[in-house]
Amino acid sequence: MGLGQKRNKLVVPEAYKAMEQFKAEVAREVGITAPPDGYWGNYSARDCGAVGGHMVRKMIEDYERRISGGQTTH
Repeated sequence: MGLGQKRNKLVVPEAYKAMEQFKAEVAREVGITAPPDGYWGNYSARDCGAVGGHMVRKMIEDYERRISGGQTTH
C-alpha cells in the first residue's frame, strides 16, 4: 500500500500531527526508528504491530486514568 492509500481515517483530523508524534515516541520506546518520510511500508508487520499495540495500550491507560480521576501521562 503506497502513500495516499491510507484507509484508516482519524475521527478528529486535526489530531493528525499529534498522532504522528505519538507514533514516533512509541516507536522509540519499543526500539524502532520511525521513518523520516512517514512511510511505514518498509517495516515488518511485526514491528508496525508492536508500535500500534503499544499506542493502543497507552491510550487505554490514559483513558482509564482520566475516568478514575487520576493524572494523565501526557
